Amino acid sequence: MKTITRKKQELAEKTDRLKQRRIIEAIMYFAVGFMLSSCEVLKSASPFSVSLISVSKKNYFIFTALGSTFGYLLFCSDQFARYAAAILIVSLGTFAVSVADMKNQPYMPMLISFLSLLSTGIVVDVKTGAMLAQYGLTFAESMLGLGGSFFFFKAVNCNFRRFRFKALPVSDLTCIIISCSVVLMSLSRLNIGGISPARIVAVILVLLASKCGSYQIGTILSLALGLSLGLQSNDTMYLAGAYAFSTMLASLFSPVGKWNAAISFCASTVLFSLASGSASGMFISIETIASSLVFALIPNKAFAKLEELFHGSADITPDGSLRQSLVVRLRFAASAMNNISECVNEVREKINEINERNAEKSKESLTKEEYISEEIINRKTNEIRVVASDQFFSIADMLADLAREFDEAEYFDNIAAGRIRRLLGEYEIYPKNISVIEDKFSRVRIEIVTNGREVALSKPEIKKEISKICGRNFEKGRVTHFRDETMVTFAERPNYSFEIGFAQHCAEGKLCGDTIKLVNDSRGHSILIISDGMGRGNRAALDGAMGAGLLSRLLSAGFGFDSALKVVNSALLVKSNEESLATIDCASVDLFTGRVDLYKAGAPATFIVKGNRVTKCELTSMPAGILRGIEFAKRTAVLNRGDLIVMMSDGITELGGEWLSALLKGFENHTPQETADIILKEALNVAEGQKEDDMSVIAARLK
Repeated sequence: MKTITRKKQELAEKTDRLKQRRIIEAIMYFAVGFMLSSCEVLKSASPFSVSLISVSKKNYFIFTALGSTFGYLLFCSDQFARYAAAILIVSLGTFAVSVADMKNQPYMPMLISFLSLLSTGIVVDVKTGAMLAQYGLTFAESMLGLGGSFFFFKAVNCNFRRFRFKALPVSDLTCIIISCSVVLMSLSRLNIGGISPARIVAVILVLLASKCGSYQIGTILSLALGLSLGLQSNDTMYLAGAYAFSTMLASLFSPVGKWNAAISFCASTVLFSLASGSASGMFISIETIASSLVFALIPNKAFAKLEELFHGSADITPDGSLRQSLVVRLRFAASAMNNISECVNEVREKINEINERNAEKSKESLTKEEYISEEIINRKTNEIRVVASDQFFSIADMLADLAREFDEAEYFDNIAAGRIRRLLGEYEIYPKNISVIEDKFSRVRIEIVTNGREVALSKPEIKKEISKICGRNFEKGRVTHFRDETMVTFAERPNYSFEIGFAQHCAEGKLCGDTIKLVNDSRGHSILIISDGMGRGNRAALDGAMGAGLLSRLLSAGFGFDSALKVVNSALLVKSNEESLATIDCASVDLFTGRVDLYKAGAPATFIVKGNRVTKCELTSMPAGILRGIEFAKRTAVLNRGDLIVMMSDGITELGGEWLSALLKGFENHTPQETADIILKEALNVAEGQKEDDMSVIAARLK
């Protein structure tokens, strides 16, 4: 009962908050509509209040219309009939568009405001017998109304989730600034002895934006405010150029100190005002001096707060001491998991000894069937404990791999991450996190995490823009989905690439016992995998696919070969009651340097062909799925441009090596796919009349 009462109270409070929010929004629309009706340009034109009505939301446009009506009645009484008619037309058009749900784009509001202003203006011009110049002014006012609708639409419908300045697109930011400038222009009618408070506020805002934000924001704001305030009369038209040039000087001197920025802006604007020879030049000079002085006297603590507003939402990524702390903690966690695994193993051995003693004691009291059944249960239970112990070791290795990866990350570029976030905001993409990572080899990798299955990140133009931001050439983004998140990784384009060909032959049925996987780990490594399941047909295909599939997923996630092999080995050990194993053959090629690391678990030889010289790389090792604690046998080689690496399953290599070595020397003029096809065809010819096994071959040439 208490829970129901509490939920009702929460619902009532939520409803009250929603009502209060709607009342506040209605008052704001009324007030802004009222203010904009006083905003005159081109001597007698006041189109912006009509523009705001056309973009107002469905539940609020009537309040904007009411505010505009009162405003025109007060400030434009001589043209009230014309503007009242325009308000009526634009209100009806806005209502119709809202009902039809056609306000997703700015084009309809723009058209409505343009036609309402143009039609009412022409009617008045015809009725009064106006000259041609007056028709031109009417058209110009209609165009201003059209432009105002566009800027107001963008500002009103801006997604304020990205109103953190690093995420807000420049286009939306510009529209917001211009819209606010028009509202501020409506206040410029208020003069105190010739001094305009609106212009004083404008100069302070421009100086704050240049000092605490960026040169880009300051310039946009100065142009918007200068143009909007300059349109008031012919005497003030020079303000757009004066504010823009003065902002440039203030931005140059801003790093030296706030006084230098204020003095440079003040001196430049005063010079423009005196040079213009306008009647308002003296007043504008006084306003500029006053606002520059106010800016210079603002406490430094306030500047720090404003800088946090502009830049405080940047990603916090591991760097410096934080990165080292993270590496140390991961290593301690890996050590702890190792200790847990050893404890589990010791307990398993003691339990096994106790079970064996108990079995000997109860042997005489049990029938043969009962004794065998208990032995089987004890053995399977012991196997499960063994696998559990091995899994703790595997987790420890994975944590160590993560520690190594963070340790190799030399630098996290927060500035580039912020620029990428702003870029993605223009495509309506809002990432949870962006990491721009440069490793100790000066290779850059970008990881972008978003909610849901984001697909827009794969657009070529996004990759192109990201490459410009970072000054690097990136490959196409690699997309990884996990539950309700998506990670897109852009890796720097390496020096080399691989041309790969492969071929397979099924000895029994349609399923091949060999599985081939090709992996790009987004760190400049191309990984080739062949996993050969025991036997032939369906069962072998299952073991091979399981071994290669698990290994490729773990390597793609960034884990090392040794820890990934332990997981694969444990999975094969517990897969079924019957014996289950798979050989695993891997070649990891660093496409920046040409270094190749060979990893083999029971796999046959790999051949490296350099011109007419063939090198056989054969390593002794155990396949996965037989014993605990198996490890890869490893070897390293270096490939140059044009070198060929050939990997094969034992269905080919067990046919003998002489014919294969001789065959590999003649592939300089063949593509890797042709090479793979020729090797498989020749292997089938050699195996004719013998018991066939599944055959697989991968041929890859470094380009």
